[in-house]
Amino acid sequence: MTQARWHQLTEWPMATAAVAFLSAYAWSVIQQPTGDPRALVDAIMGVTWVMFAIDYTVRFSLAERRIQWFVRHLHELVLVVVPMLRPLQFLRLITLIGVFQRTVGGALRGKVVAFAAGSTVLMILVSSLAMLDAERGKSGASITSFTDALWWAVATVTTVGYGDYAPVTDTGRLIALGLMIAGIALLGVVTATLASWLLQRVAEQDEASQSVTRAEVMALTEEVSALRAELVTARSARPDHEPRLAD
Repeated sequence: MTQARWHQLTEWPMATAAVAFLSAYAWSVIQQPTGDPRALVDAIMGVTWVMFAIDYTVRFSLAERRIQWFVRHLHELVLVVVPMLRPLQFLRLITLIGVFQRTVGGALRGKVVAFAAGSTVLMILVSSLAMLDAERGKSGASITSFTDALWWAVATVTTVGYGDYAPVTDTGRLIALGLMIAGIALLGVVTATLASWLLQRVAEQDEASQSVTRAEVMALTEEVSALRAELVTARSARPDHEPRLAD
């Protein structure tokens, strides 16, 4: 089995696991369940984490160049090995964006826009939950509810940064740093996509102008060819020796 075939077979199961992981983690952060509900949340997160670990191991074993693959996927190894980072595993929801990409056409720009939009939504949701989990109950914390965390995430990812909500813990500041970098990258993607669209429009206009010019040149060439043909016909029809008038 190839890695591409494995990805094709596990794309939807892994996406479903990611949705389950996200739902369980969001429930645990927002509702803070106890007793049996808490045990259910822990069970769901544990099972899905095992699925992520198996998926990583299989993809590594199927890689043709394992060293290069290992280096390029170090972040996935960290997410699998370090338990405290397991909530970030639901970033695998990005695989769902591949399904949405098929509805926006085959153009590269459409895929970039779909990826950027989906990634932005996920980043906001992920960072909101992680920030609330890190900040709630800490001394001097201003982010104490999910709405506070969601407002902070939107203000941060858009690089607005009102400053009305700010993390006070080291974990919260680390999350904020990651989201700020992601926000800058998002602006770069949007700017590059807009620039690409403008360049394409200019190129289309140039191509249209060139097409009109080529059509006019071809029309003139055909007219000249027709005139030459008429001239040749007229010359061939004229007598070789025309009678001269008497002096």
